[in-house]
Amino acid sequence: EKETWNRERLLLQKSLKQADAELSKLRAELRSEAFLRELGSDSENAVLRRVYGKYLRAESFRKALIYQKKYLLLLLGGFQECEEATLALIARMGGQPSYTDLELITHHSKGFTRFRSAVRVSIAISR
Repeated sequence: EKETWNRERLLLQKSLKQADAELSKLRAELRSEAFLRELGSDSENAVLRRVYGKYLRAESFRKALIYQKKYLLLLLGGFQECEEATLALIARMGGQPSYTDLELITHHSKGFTRFRSAVRVSIAISR
C-alpha cells in the first residue's frame, strides 16, 4: 500500500511540474501577445526601433567618453612620472639646476599645476 501511494505521489508531482511548466509557457505567450498588441501598427514599431537605435548610439558614445577619460588620466600620470624621472636624472648627473633648485621647481602652486594639466590635455586631444 505504501509503495502504491509513493508511486501515485511521484506521478502526481511529475504531472504538477509539467502543468507548472506549461502554465509558465502560456503566461509568456500571453505577455508577448499583449506586448505586440500594444505596439500596434508598423509606424509605432518603427518609432520604437528608432528610439532604441538612438539609445544604443548614446550608450556607445558614453562608453567611448569613459574610455577617453581613462586614457587621458593615464597619459597625464605618465607625463608627471616622466618629468620627475627626468629631473631626478639631471640632478644625479650634476648638471644645472642643482637638486635644491629641483625641489623648488617640482613643487608648483596648485593653479600652475592645473594649468599645465589642462594644456597637456588639450595637446593630447588635438593629437
